[in-house]
Amino acid sequence: MNTVDAINKDEIGLVTTLINKRYGSLYADIWKVGLNLSLRISDLLSLRYDQLNLEGRALNLIEQKTGKSKAIRLNQTVLDIIQRRRQEQPSDVWLFQVHSNRAKNKPISRNAVSKAFKDVGDTLGLSINTHSMRKSRGKALYDAGVSLEQIAKVLNHSSPAVTMRYIGLTHAQTMATYDEFQL
Repeated sequence: MNTVDAINKDEIGLVTTLINKRYGSLYADIWKVGLNLSLRISDLLSLRYDQLNLEGRALNLIEQKTGKSKAIRLNQTVLDIIQRRRQEQPSDVWLFQVHSNRAKNKPISRNAVSKAFKDVGDTLGLSINTHSMRKSRGKALYDAGVSLEQIAKVLNHSSPAVTMRYIGLTHAQTMATYDEFQL
């Protein structure tokens, strides 16, 4: 399996713009919601409107990969996207539902999203895929000063050590702190 790196805030903005321009709001919404909820793509694409508690700004789910329970707070960016999508397609069951004749009443496929994200990444010289949203959220939290323990909780990782590897903290970066922070 190919690995992808977390991308920074500037790159996130470029990716968002290009996804929207090339593939439209469905794909851009997936990207934005994925960045904000830090869900794996399988959990993100399987979200149904009946799972979302908009008044309580909450989402509770069982992760498909791990079977772990996860409680998420829906921030304003996500709420705005959900409300707009619901208003545009009031009869949809899935948050990211396709409307083609071949795939009526189904969520968009992981494969379609993966191809779009890869194309955009290739254009920008970035190695991104459907997992980039989750990884980039973790890295953005770390860069903002959020503790590794807290990020591990957000990502539902078993330990901060897993999170360190996940967001790409290297041995060299750790060693550099001895020079950067002299007392």
